[in-house]
Amino acid sequence: MPDAPLTIGLIAGGKQFPVLVAQGVKSKGHRLVVAGFTGHTNMDVVPLADEWMELKFGKLNKLIGYLKSNGVDRLIMAGTIEKPKVMDVRHLDMRAIKLILGKKNRGDSALLGILAEEFEKEGMPVVPAHEFLPELLTPDGVLTRREPDEREWKDLNFAWTMAKELGRLDIGQCVVVNEGVVAAVEAIEGTDEAIRRGCSYGGKGCVVVKVFKPGQQKEVDLPSLGLDTLRTMADGQATCLGVEAGKSLFFDREAALGFADANNISIVGLTGESFSLKGD
Repeated sequence: MPDAPLTIGLIAGGKQFPVLVAQGVKSKGHRLVVAGFTGHTNMDVVPLADEWMELKFGKLNKLIGYLKSNGVDRLIMAGTIEKPKVMDVRHLDMRAIKLILGKKNRGDSALLGILAEEFEKEGMPVVPAHEFLPELLTPDGVLTRREPDEREWKDLNFAWTMAKELGRLDIGQCVVVNEGVVAAVEAIEGTDEAIRRGCSYGGKGCVVVKVFKPGQQKEVDLPSLGLDTLRTMADGQATCLGVEAGKSLFFDREAALGFADANNISIVGLTGESFSLKGD
């Protein structure tokens, strides 16, 4: 990212991520143009914006017009959006319908990639949000006081392989396993619901793995975790979480690690080499 001040566009969804991104952009002296969606956007982002507009979801032509009229140089997409609403044609304008519904693959990564390409065609390339927040990237190695035990390492290895294959198919980022059996895979419902379902079937001791999908665009959709993820795991009596190091975002890290330690949950930042180091 150039040092000279730019006009950064932010398409803001829910939860804390868009607010953190906005703070990071402003701290570097850039002008911030924010677009939000009724019923989706965390409104705490509004006071940080130099320009703000709230739109109804799916009005792609109006969104692009607003961003271009404000001279956006680079664009960031951050925050959660409920995918079932994304696919409801009643919310989409004709440009969005032609762009999205004409595609056979409507997985998360495919949809975000299609949108990113459209913004780039309009002269607004999408850039990774973590360029402004590198401290959010998950580090490599065991992050909690307790390391995974032998059984958990085997499940981490197994779940990593399963998650990477499911990610290659653009199904989801998260897999829940126990004793080498897949209890749940993430689909349209999101990570927390997948964990709840997996723990309800897999029982005490489930291992959760979340990965960066092969072919996924780091500019638009890094996997993430935080305190809510750990609370969901604790409720389901899951004991171990593996998340891809350097390619995932770890929110509220200090609080989340403290909660994990208090609940005897092990957290590991994983890479493809993590398991060879264990001799598996």
